[in-house]
Amino acid sequence: QVKLVESGGGSVQSGGSLRLSCAASGYAYSMSCMGWFRQAPGKEREGVAAIRSMGGSTNADSVKGRFTISRGNAKNSLYLQMDSLKPEDTAMYYCAAAARWCAVLLSPTTYDYWGQGIQVTVSS
Repeated sequence: QVKLVESGGGSVQSGGSLRLSCAASGYAYSMSCMGWFRQAPGKEREGVAAIRSMGGSTNADSVKGRFTISRGNAKNSLYLQMDSLKPEDTAMYYCAAAARWCAVLLSPTTYDYWGQGIQVTVSS
């Protein structure tokens, strides 16, 4: 089992920055990939950024150049640096981990474990 706990969310004005953290426990070191997802009210959950344990990452087009995903050296932590935030980035953000091969990094169906989510609100 893997437990994921997000932190670092909150409220910020447009153009500001936030850094999300995800603390992973259990067999987190064996996960094939980890990622960040978000879900706004009335919308489907969407992939934001993800990273493979063997290297390589990807970002959604909507956040390219603004968000950066990284993983701790011990592979038991995941980060999302969010810069130049926009009101449309407002959502609940979730950390996720996959035990199997990660065929599609930004698809929710790839992932086996999820955190409880943390709110990010960007005001204009």
